[in-house]
Amino acid sequence: MARVVIENLVKVYGEKSGPGVRAVNGINLTIEDREFMVLVGPSGCGKSTTLRLVAGLEEISGGTIAIDGRVVNGVPPKDRDLAMVFQNYALYPHMSVFENLAFGLRQRSLPAAEIESRVREAAAMLGLDPYLQRKPAALSGGQRQRVAVGRAIVRHPKVFLFDEPLSNLDAKMRTATRAELSRLHDRLGATMIYVTHDQMEAMTMGDRICVMQDGNIMQVAAPLELYDNPANLFVAGFIGSPPMNLVRGTLAVTSDGLAFIAEEASDAPLRVSLDGALARAAAGAVGRAVVLGIRPEDIRPEGSHVPLSARIDVVEPMGAETFVHLVGSGYTLIARLAPSAKPARGDTFPFSFAPGKLHLFDAASGAALR
Repeated sequence: MARVVIENLVKVYGEKSGPGVRAVNGINLTIEDREFMVLVGPSGCGKSTTLRLVAGLEEISGGTIAIDGRVVNGVPPKDRDLAMVFQNYALYPHMSVFENLAFGLRQRSLPAAEIESRVREAAAMLGLDPYLQRKPAALSGGQRQRVAVGRAIVRHPKVFLFDEPLSNLDAKMRTATRAELSRLHDRLGATMIYVTHDQMEAMTMGDRICVMQDGNIMQVAAPLELYDNPANLFVAGFIGSPPMNLVRGTLAVTSDGLAFIAEEASDAPLRVSLDGALARAAAGAVGRAVVLGIRPEDIRPEGSHVPLSARIDVVEPMGAETFVHLVGSGYTLIARLAPSAKPARGDTFPFSFAPGKLHLFDAASGAALR
């Protein structure tokens, strides 16, 4: 397999007729050999464009892409030794599953025996043996996607590229196919670059995740590192479902030490005392606008002795958990509770924040205070 190194990569659309639109803004990213890297972000963030630049389907405006130590700028897609799986499967409707799997190999004039061997191997790996003589119209969406993946596997490429391959599947099929792709990565030991807008896919599949916004990389890290230590406000608000609660306010020195005080509050503002490492990290930001972050599961229901409380506005039972929307003085929060809590709309909800689980971000730059 191969290591992919992206350096100062730029893509500008329409630059010949004016300043153009920068879709990718000088990013640097290394995908290690055999790594499963996920590019995730909202629509228009540049993740699919980056994948297409690696594949050679788009012309690079600046920077370099190297695959297995070879710079591939200007190298045609067919000569990059990559295989790409698209969102819409891209199967030939008049061909059987076997013929779809074999098509690329026949174009490369491989011997018939090798084609047969590769197709049978991929079909067995993906559970497609019973469907080899069927046409795509006779397959389910999940089976068609497996054929598309199989067509990539038979090529034995250095790198697999996936462009939102599961977005056309229903929720149940998406979950099953996600697990299949993870098992496939382990089995092949392949280098894979996977694009999605679905953070659940990113968190469950990637060895590392690259979070993008407006053509820039916001953070690259392992899934739990992203979740537990977001580098900035964008990552904090994007990763997690529900996302991290974010409350704007300021830092002030009080009689109890350093404290966060929510803005736009009336008679009873949200006031949270800071201590330990977080207080030390925030010491230089006293008087500045900051944003306090707390994950929904780190809001804990407590008895009336707790000074923090809010009104329950919405209750969303989800079966294994319940989401509770809280409205306080100048702030709103979402808490993730056990079903046994039995919250009721309109009730007062006394709560506390789990120790060591608070995050602080600079309101102007968005960067985490650490």
